[in-house]
Amino acid sequence: MTVELGIPRLRASDAPRADPRAADRPDGLPGLVDRFGRVATDMRLSLTDKCNLRCSYCMPAEGLPWLAKDAVLSADEITRVVGIGARLLGVRELRLTGGEPLVRADLVDIVAALRAAHPDLPIALTTNAVGLDAKAAPLKEAGLSRINVSLDTLHPETFAQLARRPFFDRVLAGIEAAAAAGLGPVKINAVLMRGINDADAPELLAWCLERGYELRFIEQMPLDADHGWTRRGMVTAGEVREVLSTRFRLSPDPRARDGAPAERFEVRPLDGETRDGAPSSGGQGPALGTVGIIASVTEPFCSDCKRTRITAEGKVMSCLFSHEEVDLRGLLRSGATDEEVAQRWQEAMWLKPKAHGMGHTGLGADDFVQPDRSMSAIGG
Repeated sequence: MTVELGIPRLRASDAPRADPRAADRPDGLPGLVDRFGRVATDMRLSLTDKCNLRCSYCMPAEGLPWLAKDAVLSADEITRVVGIGARLLGVRELRLTGGEPLVRADLVDIVAALRAAHPDLPIALTTNAVGLDAKAAPLKEAGLSRINVSLDTLHPETFAQLARRPFFDRVLAGIEAAAAAGLGPVKINAVLMRGINDADAPELLAWCLERGYELRFIEQMPLDADHGWTRRGMVTAGEVREVLSTRFRLSPDPRARDGAPAERFEVRPLDGETRDGAPSSGGQGPALGTVGIIASVTEPFCSDCKRTRITAEGKVMSCLFSHEEVDLRGLLRSGATDEEVAQRWQEAMWLKPKAHGMGHTGLGADDFVQPDRSMSAIGG
């Protein structure tokens, strides 16, 4: 047995089997329970490992070797997996991710099939918005509920430096199209990189507040393909709050977090600033909106995690930083029943670690073993 991330690494074949009675839902069906009593109800499903950007915190400049087409789950397999999760295992929310999901030519058809099968299931999409201007309305019509867009800066030159592609205007067009199509509230995800875009955080927040977008800052995680991440180089959640406080007053959002990855804050202007032309009330007036901060590294929320992840080739990852993967695609293609697939999925989630090891055990960056996969290959 080897130890990484502060917890024992177990081979899937050695894992204790999940006891369905340990986390029965009220209707008597077993959920995706782990050994620590958490139950996953939020499903993150990657549609592809491919992406049309090369963001420095995710991919190398030259890209990555892509999966073969037949290695990726088909539209029918995606629909089946989601059905198993929703019908048998208590999945209550679905987020489609990548890579970049917009590069799949059958994306609209996939969303339509999922909506037809699950009329009440919230279906979200995480995207870089390149090409979204042409697909936002069809996606809404197909049944997509809402959208998250990655945007790290409002400066085209900085965007090109981070994304290694000059597509800033295309991203803005996609965001505007999503809002016009009713895919709201539109959420904006931003990663701050020290010395590149960290000073721009207040400007980005003001821009989002003016347009009614919900901004979430995400700590850079050690999931870059270049393996260049260091804890010292990462912009922390504390630093994000500090730089935002130069322009805004933040106070905790009174709404319950309920397992959400982002800690939300209500945003108000500082003394002397104005809101809609009226003097501010010393930071005590109506909130301009909210901002979220996802502090996966420095303020981890592992104890409340409700997420289960399936990669584009159909492997369950119980944790974003997991070194263990359990294959579902082989079962799907070998004639296994839905119940057999569900059982394998349960067994995979039973392996979920108590924590990722970066914040709960006191391990430093030198002790942390980064997963082999990058974010694009896992699916956020």
